[in-house]
Amino acid sequence: MAGKFEVFLDKGGKYRFRLKAGNGEIILASQGYKSKDSAMNGIESVQKNAASDAQFERKDSKGQFMFNLKATNGQVVGTSERYTTAGPCENGIQSVMKNAPGAKVEDLAG
Repeated sequence: MAGKFEVFLDKGGKYRFRLKAGNGEIILASQGYKSKDSAMNGIESVQKNAASDAQFERKDSKGQFMFNLKATNGQVVGTSERYTTAGPCENGIQSVMKNAPGAKVEDLAG
């Protein structure tokens, strides 16, 4: 099964998206957006920027590893979960690089 983006409305009334791998695991999540169009633009940015390893910002803080995917303008367009070791964090980056470019979008926001 291929990866997919899910667009949804959070409890605060903001639009968000998440990228799920083929196994259903969330591998990237967005910030909150005021409009669905803005969230969709964020997805397009993820699809475009995920192909380049240079767009991934790796972070290590107090034994916790995570990454941000940045657009070419430097803005963060997606954030990973926190990992306890660097290996799974790198696997998460590889999964985003593999799944994001061709992922379909499922609109759960209505």
